[in-house]
Amino acid sequence: MTAPPIAFDVIVIGAGAAGLMCALTAGQRGRKALVLEHLDKPGAKILISGGGRCNFTNLDCQPDRFLSDNPHFCRSALSRYTQSDFIALVRKHNIAYHEKSLGQLFCDGSARAVVAMLLDECTAGGVDLRLRHTVTAVSRPDTFRVETSHGVFTAPALVLATGGLSIPKMGATGFSLDLARHFGLRLTETGPALVPFKAGSDSGLCDPALAGVSLEAIAAIGARRFREAILFTHRGISGPAILQISSYWREGRALTLDLLPDLDAAAHLIALKRQRPKSAPHTLLAEILPARLAHALAAAGLPPGEIGNVPDKVLASFAQGLKGWTFLPSGTEGYGKAEVMRGGIDTRDLSSKTMEARSVPGLYAVGEAVDVTGWLGGYNFQWAWSSGWCAGKAV
Repeated sequence: MTAPPIAFDVIVIGAGAAGLMCALTAGQRGRKALVLEHLDKPGAKILISGGGRCNFTNLDCQPDRFLSDNPHFCRSALSRYTQSDFIALVRKHNIAYHEKSLGQLFCDGSARAVVAMLLDECTAGGVDLRLRHTVTAVSRPDTFRVETSHGVFTAPALVLATGGLSIPKMGATGFSLDLARHFGLRLTETGPALVPFKAGSDSGLCDPALAGVSLEAIAAIGARRFREAILFTHRGISGPAILQISSYWREGRALTLDLLPDLDAAAHLIALKRQRPKSAPHTLLAEILPARLAHALAAAGLPPGEIGNVPDKVLASFAQGLKGWTFLPSGTEGYGKAEVMRGGIDTRDLSSKTMEARSVPGLYAVGEAVDVTGWLGGYNFQWAWSSGWCAGKAV
């Protein structure tokens, strides 16, 4: 005999950052909340984030640090539940943390502390967390009916919190997108974001000798510029500046790299030529660039021999290339290496205050599944906390 459905006030599908925040907020309001997770542990992406230390927010979570077809959508949630609110929660649980750079906050210890904090808060709200529950069907005859591999549950409110398509090896799926589409919500174009680039064989970046070379640079597409480290890889180029600019990249578009952001490269090289004319170009370049990169660039862009024999005009042109190296990626490393997904459930179909679908009362979407994508550095976690809290206050 089939067991009857178990009724709740709200069902949250997904035990990630946004889902747990939504559930604990709803539970502590007295709502009977259920969280369904298909994996065998909650907070899987939290645990691997920040090298295992969880970059849980950023001190400068301004709306202009988020991408969306509607860039104003995130303002309400970010102002109602701020980074200061989440920091206060972290402090309440005595989790030691530090600012690494550019406002990025990390746990001093393990990311497990953040997951434990969220679970403790869920327990305080009486949240029912059920792991290894794969959702097999969702319908809405009068209330939401969620069928799973271990039973059927009903609730008047349903929250989509399964994240996006990034890092499929961690169990990421397009479930929230598919279910949103099923209920008639629109989707914006999706793609991998905060992701390394692959280089074509003719780019000069696939030289195995460059793999592992890192330096500070400016990566730019149009007027958007990020100054952080870049890292040459066996397949192309990565590092924080590259991950940041990748969110703005579209196929077929080039980006530029300033490899010497603090230097008038032409004037510097010409001055060195005057001072040490018998030096090899790569020797002088190695004083301002990593040695392996200096050697590769000199071999590719300057004639062999002493720098004193290189015309000033040639040095100036070479220096111009160092300040504005144009790079056309052959593609990205895809969702397997992407920190997040860009795009998602169209914000035109959601309330910016509650995250509820305008055309489907009781249906909510939070976190990465929504068309709001933050910069690298804790912004996407803050969007998860803020959007989850707003939905938790509304369900």
